[in-house]
Amino acid sequence: MSAATQQPKAPAGPEGDRRGGSLLRSELLRFATRRFIQVLLGLAVLGWLGAIGIGLASFDHPTEADYAVAQQNFEQTREDDEQWREECAAQAEEAGQAVDDFCGPPMTVEDFLQVQPFDLGSAAVPGTMGAAAAAAVLAFLVGATWIGAEWSNRSIVALLFWVPNRLKVMGTKVAVLALAAAVIGAAAQAAWLLMAWILDSAAGSGRELPAGFWGELLAAQGRAVVLAVLISLIGFGLANLTRNTGAALGVAFVYFAILESALRGFVGLAADRWSLLVNAVALVLPGGTRIYDYSSDFTGEPPSYLVTNLHGGLVVGAYVAVIVGIGTWLFARRDLH
Repeated sequence: MSAATQQPKAPAGPEGDRRGGSLLRSELLRFATRRFIQVLLGLAVLGWLGAIGIGLASFDHPTEADYAVAQQNFEQTREDDEQWREECAAQAEEAGQAVDDFCGPPMTVEDFLQVQPFDLGSAAVPGTMGAAAAAAVLAFLVGATWIGAEWSNRSIVALLFWVPNRLKVMGTKVAVLALAAAVIGAAAQAAWLLMAWILDSAAGSGRELPAGFWGELLAAQGRAVVLAVLISLIGFGLANLTRNTGAALGVAFVYFAILESALRGFVGLAADRWSLLVNAVALVLPGGTRIYDYSSDFTGEPPSYLVTNLHGGLVVGAYVAVIVGIGTWLFARRDLH
């Protein structure tokens, strides 16, 4: 009787466990055990350690002798710089721009120092942008190989025997990748802050940070994490469309090295407004980025357009929606032989 009433066991595999999230746990484990992804992350850590070493070798506290040499060089070029600045100030007035914005800040003795201390106030945003770029490239590679390897070894086809719902499979893979890319982006920004702290402790300038420094910096770093997620999904989408990691990398190379430059040459400012690279920069950079049209006839300042953080995020998000959306639609409908 007990044998007759005993409930049959659920089949093995992702659908066998009826508790929620079994497929998600399976995909998280699959992602964590990808050897190539582990190698990429290891290389990223080595690159970060190398960057710290280069920074420690590049920055130092200048001595009195260093300041004496810098003062001598400053005095030799002061007259020419003042004459140039007067001419530039006149041009700034004609263009209706502030002199410092149009011509740059005035030259100082510190500009001629051969040995420079690390200045957190001026290095924070460039460092954030550098960390964002590195994380975006790493996230793209991770996203491309995450689904590209599935197509190469046909494991995604085998997975569908256990989970026939294709949209569920693709949605879970996208969710795992987005989570991993967010961790990569956040880790890259945390690594930059740690690197900046090390350099500031070893060879900091001691200058006071400007008002609102940390709020602006942390906001930019948060947007950098969003960028890492979006770029990882673009890599994922391209590899899913082509069913090959190498093909996705080839498409990215052709786009950035050839297509964007060609569009910029033929279309001008309008192409930059909608280009992936410009909008990725605009998403992270505080206040966005201003692009200029040097191809048109102008007097004074050339025509320009401010690409805001919101504009950049929406455009990059649109790229993601189109690429991932088409790939998901084809995955749901096409034959997987």
